[in-house]
Amino acid sequence: MAGTKGKQSVRDMLLSLGLIGLMAGVIYIFIPHDDSAPPLKRVDYRVELLTARRAASYPVAAPVGLPTAWKATSVRYDGTEFDAWHLGFHDPEGQYVAIEQSTQRPAAFIDSASQGATETKATQRIGDATWQRYEGDKYDALVLKSKGATTVVTGTASFGQLTKMAEALKTS
Repeated sequence: MAGTKGKQSVRDMLLSLGLIGLMAGVIYIFIPHDDSAPPLKRVDYRVELLTARRAASYPVAAPVGLPTAWKATSVRYDGTEFDAWHLGFHDPEGQYVAIEQSTQRPAAFIDSASQGATETKATQRIGDATWQRYEGDKYDALVLKSKGATTVVTGTASFGQLTKMAEALKTS
């Protein structure tokens, strides 16, 4: 008799699990849920920019006059690691654009900032400076090597959007 009772207990347990699974499925279907990504929070980078401009050994760049559709999403300055300046944006097309500056050796810094993009033969004149184009699987980049620091405008955005950011950069 003990064998019959054990089979009955297993059967009852499986039926209970099946019923619980069915109820969970019904609840999941009828309770509204939002699978979309949460909206990116805009950050105010003015304090970090002032701090970086006081502390860095080079002129720190930030955009001036970009439309509000460009949303600043990340900012950091690290004076202990090559005076590294980072300012990230979400552009109007939903792509990522970052300004990266550092006193680190250019080759290593460009590779890191551009996620491994490689130098092309293409250059473009922006303001008074000639920027080098880099292309990569993840990010493309515009690179400006200056005395004392390297500036990289990089991200998933098109070269058109990277150029708009580079055109907006001011150091004071």
